[in-house]
Order: sequence, then structure tokens, then C-alpha cells
Amino acid sequence: MADARPAEDPPRPSEGPGSGGRAPAPWSPPAPEEITTARMVLEPLTPDHAGPMLPVLADPALYAFTGGGPPTADGLRRRYELQSAGRSPGGEESWFNWILCPRDGSGPAGFVQATVVLGAPGPAADLAWAVGVPHQGRGLAAEAALGMRDWLSARGVRRFGAWVHPRHGASAGVARRLGMAPAPRRDADGEVRWESGG
Repeated sequence: MADARPAEDPPRPSEGPGSGGRAPAPWSPPAPEEITTARMVLEPLTPDHAGPMLPVLADPALYAFTGGGPPTADGLRRRYELQSAGRSPGGEESWFNWILCPRDGSGPAGFVQATVVLGAPGPAADLAWAVGVPHQGRGLAAEAALGMRDWLSARGVRRFGAWVHPRHGASAGVARRLGMAPAPRRDADGEVRWESGG
């Protein structure tokens, strides 16, 4: 289930926060923590994950829907250094990234990530997920994404969104499991906006 854009940068923030007349609700970004699910431990991203994750991201099939291609070792480490900082360079976004580590000891299986921005109703998160080709078809993406969503919900995030390729049925299935529904919006790449919460 390679999905919602394993890209060079963290997922794009949802559009719309900041609209309306109310001031953003107070929110202090929490420090990322380890998240446990039935079959996995989600480890907060560090630059040291670059080495173990390089084989996971090396299969060109992972990019069939998102475009791009496998990263280099140096490029992945630089990306993880940036993402593990926890905030965008301008400070307007909070970044959360976890590596999926199955309990069977098979090594990293993929990642989940969230970009949180403040808006009039409070914090909103854009979610993304990707699972390496050998691990696909086991429901790991949905399990990890649900764990991430629940962790963020417990810390005050109430609105969630994702961009999903219209032909990527597996990712659409994950979005549905997260309680999202497609919105009548597409981005410049033709990806469909999925949203939940209010």
C-alpha cells in the first residue's frame, strides 16, 4: 500500500486553516512519542532511521501513484534530519513522523506522517502513509494511520485530511478507515482531497 505521497517533503497542510473570523485555538505541539498498535511499534523518526529505511523506499513500484523515485542514502538522511526537527523552517507547521516497526522483528515496514497547522477551529492535520512493497496487503498502513490519528486526537487535533490518487484504491481504503470522505477538490496532480472532522 504505497500511498499518500512518500515525497521529499512532509505532507502538505490542509487548505483552509486560518479562514473565518475567529482566532486559532491555543495549542502547544507535543513531543512525538512511541505509539504501540496491535502489530507494530511506531518509532518517532530520527536521522538514524535513514539506513534501515533505504531498502524499504528503494522499490520503484512504491512510486507508481505518487511519482518520483527512490532516494539516495545521503538524500534520505538529509530529509530525515529536516523532518525530525519537528517544525517547518518558518515555524508555521508542526511535523510528526513515525517509522512502522512490526513486532515480528522483520525490520521497518514504512512510515506515517502528519503536518499540523493551526486554524480558526483549532489544529488540523494532513496525514500521509506509505508501506514497503513486501509488507503491503496486510493492513499495516491503516493500523499505523489509525494509531497516529488517535494519538493526535488525544492531543487536541480534531480535523484530518489527506491527498489520495484517484486510482489508488488501497490508500482510499485507508482514508475511509480513518473516517474520511472525498471532498470535491483535486490538486494540480489530480489527487483527491479526503477529509474528516469539523
